[in-house]
Amino acid sequence: MPDNTESRTDGATAYDVAVVGGGSFGTAMAKVLGENGHRVHFWMRDPAQAEEIRSTRINKRYMPDVRLEGDIRPGTDLADILSKSDIVLLAVPSRAFRSIVRDHKDDFREDQIVVSLTKGIEADGFKLMSEILQEEIPRCCSGVLSGPNLAAEIVNRELTATVIAAKDPDVRHKVQALLGCEYFRVYANVDVYGVELAGALKNIYAIVAGLGAALNMGENARAMLITRGLAEMSRFAVSLGANPMTFMGLAGVGDLIATCTSSKSRNYRIGFAIGKGQQLEEAVKELGQVAEGIYTLKLVREKSEAIGIYMPLVRGLYEILYEGASINAVINSLMMAVQNSDVEFILPRTISQ
Repeated sequence: MPDNTESRTDGATAYDVAVVGGGSFGTAMAKVLGENGHRVHFWMRDPAQAEEIRSTRINKRYMPDVRLEGDIRPGTDLADILSKSDIVLLAVPSRAFRSIVRDHKDDFREDQIVVSLTKGIEADGFKLMSEILQEEIPRCCSGVLSGPNLAAEIVNRELTATVIAAKDPDVRHKVQALLGCEYFRVYANVDVYGVELAGALKNIYAIVAGLGAALNMGENARAMLITRGLAEMSRFAVSLGANPMTFMGLAGVGDLIATCTSSKSRNYRIGFAIGKGQQLEEAVKELGQVAEGIYTLKLVREKSEAIGIYMPLVRGLYEILYEGASINAVINSLMMAVQNSDVEFILPRTISQ
């Protein structure tokens, strides 16, 4: 890989970084990187959007009140952007993820660091984005970024923490140095599958929480929904090989709390709109952005039934969104469900015990 790095005034390394995806989170990461002194090659499909950001420094559609500072270079030629970049951050919807990577697989370089920021699941084969990267560009060094990362707060420089998960310690260390700053803290994890699956699953429970808020459920009920959601998503993930302790960290309970309690969460807003009587299609159109949870829900319901994992919140939300079930009827059914164990995963005793 050619060495495009420079030294910043504070002595740290400055990188050429590609941010692929011109949505709200891609914009937030471009802003962090630019302010950290890196050269940001910001890719988006729409030439008009790229020109607007180039001339005004504002992504009007997604972040109309935010000015992008630093060396940020919008563009639409992904092959050119990849050739210039040491590190690539992919922030595109899950449904477009594989096609974008596959169409440009020859443009990624040997040992280039490629990090997925996408919180979703591919329908064909129930594949996570990290698995797609391994299949399409195995010669690259991949990782995933996840956590309680509401873009609207990041761009306002509000204190935020995230998790970089990668098997390769060099990927973890470089991404920590790349993004870490006084308001954006980057923690490391080796459980790539668990971190990524937590980020995808929590979107489902954010929709459930939005429904609960629209129905004016009390704080006790909302706390119950969040914690039972945590039990449900961790049960499912562990059955697929994730580490249960991952769900006690930022990528698990941290992200779940943020998206289940904030109107800044797209999935929460979808749930709230439906709870107020809107149809799913109407709520999605009004949101104007991708809410990954509505797609993830279908896949997780199908997968959980195939492998025999009990997920009553997933089943209930599916019945509401896709089968026309009454919200109150589903809630009443959930309250009549079996009262099983509260905490399912206990640390094993040591051999000496």
